[in-house]
Parts: sequence; structure tokens; C-alpha cells
Amino acid sequence: MNRALRRVSLICLVLFVALLININWVQGFDASSLANEPGNGRTVSSTLQFQRGSIVTADQQIIAFSKMNKNFGEYQRHYPGGPIYAPVTGYDTLFSQTGIEGAENKELAGTDPALEVHNLIDLISGKKKKGATVTVTVNSAAQEAAYAALKTTGREAGVVALNPQTGAIIAMASYPSFNPGLLATLDGKKLNANDKRLLADPRHPLINNALSTTFPPGSTFKIVTSSTAFVTGKVADENTPVYAPTKLTLPGTSTQLINDDGSACNNGSNPSGTGKVPLIYAFTVSCNTVFGAIGERLSGSALKAEGTKYGFNNPNQTVAEGMQVATSNLPLYTDPAQRAGAAIGQESNTVTPLQEAMMSAAVANNGTLMKPYLVQKVTAPDLSTIQTTSPATLGNPITPTQARQLQAMMTSVVASPVGTAHLTAGTQATGGITIAGKTGTAQNGINNSGLDDAVFTCYAPTSNPQIAVGVVVKGGGFGADAAAPIAVKVIEAYLHSQEKG
Repeated sequence: MNRALRRVSLICLVLFVALLININWVQGFDASSLANEPGNGRTVSSTLQFQRGSIVTADQQIIAFSKMNKNFGEYQRHYPGGPIYAPVTGYDTLFSQTGIEGAENKELAGTDPALEVHNLIDLISGKKKKGATVTVTVNSAAQEAAYAALKTTGREAGVVALNPQTGAIIAMASYPSFNPGLLATLDGKKLNANDKRLLADPRHPLINNALSTTFPPGSTFKIVTSSTAFVTGKVADENTPVYAPTKLTLPGTSTQLINDDGSACNNGSNPSGTGKVPLIYAFTVSCNTVFGAIGERLSGSALKAEGTKYGFNNPNQTVAEGMQVATSNLPLYTDPAQRAGAAIGQESNTVTPLQEAMMSAAVANNGTLMKPYLVQKVTAPDLSTIQTTSPATLGNPITPTQARQLQAMMTSVVASPVGTAHLTAGTQATGGITIAGKTGTAQNGINNSGLDDAVFTCYAPTSNPQIAVGVVVKGGGFGADAAAPIAVKVIEAYLHSQEKG
């Protein structure tokens, strides 16, 4: 054999060996990862041959299910609630999943290892493989009321309701929203067209404003400011007299902080705006100058630490596996002028509607903050439970005594005739339901409406808290006018549904 032929033979041998190695590597080591690739048509087709599990609410309303599409010979996903439940269910497309569809994909698709025994039994008995049922914590009455109330505003908005004792999410609605069924089509061309249309929509319906959008908290942040004052001993209790100027000149600047209408924070004993008023009064009527002055006295580290206990500055927060929550931001303010602004919920403070609900939930639960969660349980096709969520404590921002002080203050905001939420959330507006809360009207500087963001956080009933709610309406104006009525609708719907149940 001549030298040239020998070289060609060696090259062919090397290529053949490389091919054998590659084939064995792919089959032995890459098979699993390749099977899970979004673009793997065979995997997609195989999953559509089996019925995906349903998603149901805590009160057993089906909000996602699969049904055979005879035209395609494959199972197609359906969403009876459409945009109402989209922030909860997310969507299941040919190539990707979001929301609970993504968080519980293995369980819903029946591929989770915990379902192997059930799948084997089905195979032996001749039954087709079927995915597990995922029960979420959402209450259908509260969820539907939340979405309807948000839709009425016509603005970008979000609302979250929690069980204060467990952290279970009772409602999680966003507006504008979308119908997940548009992305569940088995027609690839329709899927691409619908996806492009939703992505191009300037209202951003695919964004879950309840979890993924942050807003300035406005005066609702005074809950955190008050908590910090109690924890650090700067203020003894809700009845402690605090400095209440008509105008507060911020340190090192010529900027003056004023109250909403420029008037004095006057409960009858401070007509000149140079004296003091009880903290509970300043909280009830939401005096900016009082809380700005408190912010100057607090250290930046103390304010940030307290906010962090309430859930701020947590980049890893989720409500289900893979359902990430945008970080509510509370920076370290070293400048006293910035702390004054931050203490009334401005500067760089930002919150999600979920964070708003968490603040009230901690107060309602006597100072203990529970971890929010969305999945209640997962049930195999044979009705056996394969997964449940147990309530978990996130922390204790305040002591039970301090919580009672804040409970009195939040109750006064709604119950007192001079309270900022008295007209829209008082018993005359709720049919007798007692609510404790805090309003916020936050300067945003970015929307085109000329109006501030409307914010409201609350819990109810005051004597036996069963639900805590956070609402933000972008460009809604006053929190008492635009956000509080939404929270009232959610609370009414939930409590009435519990009475019937």
C-alpha cells in the first residue's frame, strides 16, 4: 500500500471511530437533554398524545384542561377563564410553558418521577398515560372579582390577595391580560401570528403586573417606616407625640416636603403646624412631613433592614418553582434628605402588588410574615396526593406588641371619619365588613396620564384577619379612590364565598 492510500485509510478510520463515539455519546449521555429541547418535534408530538393534567382552583373550578383535537389527532390545551386566570395558569404552547403550566410542567405532563408507578400501572392495565392534577390556592370568587375590578379601571394594574396565616395566594390578577388559549393552538402558523401580535401590543398583556412589575409604594410604605421607628425605639407606640411641621425643609437642600394639600398636620392641638400630634393621627391622615421627619432620624441601615424583613430586596422570591417575582427595591439611604423621601414611599423605593399584600399580611398575622405560595397540592390520576405545600415562615418584621400598634393605626385609616380610606373602604362601603389598611398616592414621573399611581394595602376582617390585599393602579390617581375599591371588591367576594362554603 502506497503512502497516499495509507493516509486516506487512516483518515477514514479516524472519522469512523469519531462517528461511533459521537453516536454512543448522544445515545448514552445527551438523550435526556435533547429530548427536553424546546424545538424537538418528536418530543412535542409525543407529549400531545397523552392528556395533560388539569389545573383547578382551591374551590375546584377547572381553569386549564386538555381535550383531544380530532383534526390534529392530538390533545389541545383549553383555558375556560381565559384572561382572568392567565397570571396563574400561564400558557402551554407547542414549545414552552409559563406560570403554573411551567412550574408544574413535569407533573402536568405526567413525566415526574413521582408518577412512574402510576404510569406503569396504567401501562399494564391498558390505560393511556395521563398527567397529574394541580390544585392552586386561588379562590375563584376572589380571582374573578379582582380581574373585573381591574378591568373597570382600564389601566395597567395588579392585585394580590393572601391568607395572612398561611401565605396562600387567594387571588392574583393583572390587567391588561390575554387569553392563553391563543397560544395553545396546535397550528404552528397561528401560534406564531398570535404570539407576535401579543408581543407587539403596547399594553404588554403578557406581563403579569401582580408579580413582574414594580411601582413606587407611596404612603403605604409608612407601614415600614412606622415599624422601623418602633423596632429602633425612636417611637414608643402609636400614641407617641411626633413632630408635625406644615413644611419640612430637607437637610442640606432648599426642598420643602409638604402634606397632600399643603395644610398643617393638625388634630386640633397643632393649628400652627409647629407642634406635635400622636403618631396614629399622622398615619390616619397620612402626614408626609411627620414621616419625612421620622425618616431623617432613622439610620439608612435600620430602614433597609426592616424593609428586607417585610420582603424587600429579595431577588430569589418565587410563588412556585420557576415563577419568579420581581424584586421590590429598598436601597441603603445614607443621605437624610433621601431617607425623608424614602420614608414616605418615594425616592427609589419600588414594590410589586404582592409585596403590598405581604406588608398587610405580616401586620395582620401579629408580626409574622408567611412565604407566599400558589400550589396547594398535586394529585395523581388515581387521586392519590403526590405533593402538598406546607406553610413556611419568612420572618418576623415586628413583635406581636408592635403589630397590635400598627393594627390600631391601619384600622384608624379606614374607621376614623378623617381617615384617608374612610369613604371608600369604611363599613358603609363594605356592607359592614371591617377593613384595616393604608392608602398610597405615588409620584411616578413616567406615565402620560398626568396622574400618580394609586396604591392600597389592607386586611380584613379587623378582628379575625382572613385576607390581606395589595393593589396598584398605574396612573390611577389617589389610592383611596382608585385602588381601595378594588381591594374592597376582592375582600367582599372572598368572605362571602367562605360563608357559602
